[in-house]
Formats: sequence, C-alpha cells, structure tokens
Amino acid sequence: MADEIKDAIVENAQGPKRVESDGITVEQHALRDQIAADQHVSAQTGAAQAHRGLRFTKLNSPGADS
Repeated sequence: MADEIKDAIVENAQGPKRVESDGITVEQHALRDQIAADQHVSAQTGAAQAHRGLRFTKLNSPGADS
C-alpha cells in the first residue's frame, strides 16, 4: 500500500494541478497533504513490524576477553 501512495505522489506531481474541460474542473490534493499521508502510512507500516525499527546486536572483538 505504501508503494501505491508513493507512486500516486509521483504521478500527481508530474500532472497538472487543475484541469478544466467543458465546464468541469478537477483539482488534486495539495502536495503537502499527499506527503503527510505518505509519512503517516510509513509510520504505521514501521510500527506494525515485530522489531519496530530496533535491532540489537552483540559485537565481540576477536582480541578481547569476554
């Protein structure tokens, strides 16, 4: 789903902001709103992962006594 939103942001950024044809006007959401939506979805995706973005690793130096 996050990839779809990123693709939509890129597509909307490349297209015109407002289109008018035969008396019908179409306007897209502001880019600021689209970026906020993308950040929200990214945060939700990160929070749903088991490790929540944190990883712990134990490093052992070969010359050190443990």
